Amino acid sequence: MEVCMLKKVDLRDATVIDGFPSVGLVSTIVANYIVKVLSLEQVGVLDSDYFPALSLVRRSEPLDTVRIYAGPRVGSEASGDQIVVFISEFQPPPNVIRPIASTMMDWLEREKCRILYSPEGLVIEREGQNSAQGGPQAGGAESEGEEEPEQPAPAVREIETYGIGSTGRARKLLEDNHIRLFQEGVITGMAGVLLNQGKRRDFDVVSLLAEANPQYPDARAAAKVIETLDKLILHIRLDSGPLYNEAGLIESQIRSVQKQTKAPKATPMPHMYG
Repeated sequence: MEVCMLKKVDLRDATVIDGFPSVGLVSTIVANYIVKVLSLEQVGVLDSDYFPALSLVRRSEPLDTVRIYAGPRVGSEASGDQIVVFISEFQPPPNVIRPIASTMMDWLEREKCRILYSPEGLVIEREGQNSAQGGPQAGGAESEGEEEPEQPAPAVREIETYGIGSTGRARKLLEDNHIRLFQEGVITGMAGVLLNQGKRRDFDVVSLLAEANPQYPDARAAAKVIETLDKLILHIRLDSGPLYNEAGLIESQIRSVQKQTKAPKATPMPHMYG
């Protein structure tokens, strides 16, 4: 497991976004949206022998399983914000999550990045709703041989958002921006491991949690995370409005990628992603 840089970039004090799949694909949608609206450039990849043997092709360009994007610093050289995004459309299996998280954190420390934000979908059981099973997972999968039925729109009720920080500094940042702290519960998958790594290393990791539907890509929950990030990143404006308009396109792209990477039943393949 290693980070391979495609170009030399000074990332001191950069803000990093984790874009690995989560409940409702919240983190993946957030990462794709930020890369697009800020016109971020690919500067590196995270590679491993444990990743699937494939190339994701978009606009005739081959793309690695896990890419790293970055943009120029916005604001003054001393206090401006610079965004770095790790992004993948594929769900890491449990045995690969810890190595990915450790490699990311090692790289963040070497590059002297400032803070890591890890968006996550949160499933909350409410009276009258069926409970969701399992931890964070890529949503929107279609059963083979059947057309996926059109999913109902999210409920009209306001989506709750929460935050959890790995350090006292990170929790104070959330409180200062009037973001409700996550008090009790379990955060699994990449976000949970990154939080624990941040606590052990005294590195600021913030997981932003938005109530999401685990059955399909939830762009509305992703938009709530974008709104929360907009409060936290001072010099870069993140407008969540266009995300609602482009949600269908983003969701269909992610679903298409996941369908194409499913192995045919008659062809044995290594169990890697999704």
